[in-house]
Amino acid sequence: MKRLEGKSAVVTGAASGIGRATAILFAEHGAKVVAVDRAPEVEATAAAIREKGGQAIALIRDTAKEADVADYIEAAVRSHGGLDIVYANAGVSGGMREFDDWSVDDWTRILSINLIGTFLAIKYAARVMVPAGRGSIICTASVAGLRSGAGGPPYSASKAGVVSLVQTSANQFGGTGIRINAICPGLIETGMTQPIFDRARERGTEAKIGQLNPLRRAGLPHEIAYAALFLASDEASYVNGQALPVDGGLTSSLPVVPPKL
Repeated sequence: MKRLEGKSAVVTGAASGIGRATAILFAEHGAKVVAVDRAPEVEATAAAIREKGGQAIALIRDTAKEADVADYIEAAVRSHGGLDIVYANAGVSGGMREFDDWSVDDWTRILSINLIGTFLAIKYAARVMVPAGRGSIICTASVAGLRSGAGGPPYSASKAGVVSLVQTSANQFGGTGIRINAICPGLIETGMTQPIFDRARERGTEAKIGQLNPLRRAGLPHEIAYAALFLASDEASYVNGQALPVDGGLTSSLPVVPPKL
């Protein structure tokens, strides 16, 4: 059964990792996809969807710029006749460093992409969805937004902001038929986290990756994509304003000091 048959979906950060996996999965379940990213590799994501018989267009846009956000929402409506799903997934990590080594410019860049970009996605998606009386907006937060030790200060703050933004937005749009939820991934092997995995493999400490969660492993992009598929589908019709951890059980325990990978 195709769970998104005929629906119009936007996925940002779709050039690689979680975004690419989600765009492809949405299309496999019948969605007409607009794949958005700053990186030109997003064209390959759309091409992969079309090669399998799906419908997709790629847009190279900056998700932190208001004009670009307005444009990709308009493109979805124009190309696919409406807008049912927006997955605001684009983000950056900024890496890890000592607290005093972060600059205001670092904070501004990370907050602009991770938090302001998500706000803009909700703002412009809602302008289409409210009159239609329906729609699902999904935002990528992080376990770093739920507990300490999972990311640098600006990244963690930005993702905590996404969780709060989702909860606030769900209430602000109460009664409109829109659902707004967040996914909080744990450690997932993507382009963003690749340096962690590469260093661990170089040191021979790959087995330590994921040891802080009960499943004792890191996650894969498709495992987040399936969570997004659920939240996008009618099966999640009573799920709203939630931050869903998909982390192998990491957040089921108290914070601990992570091992050196």
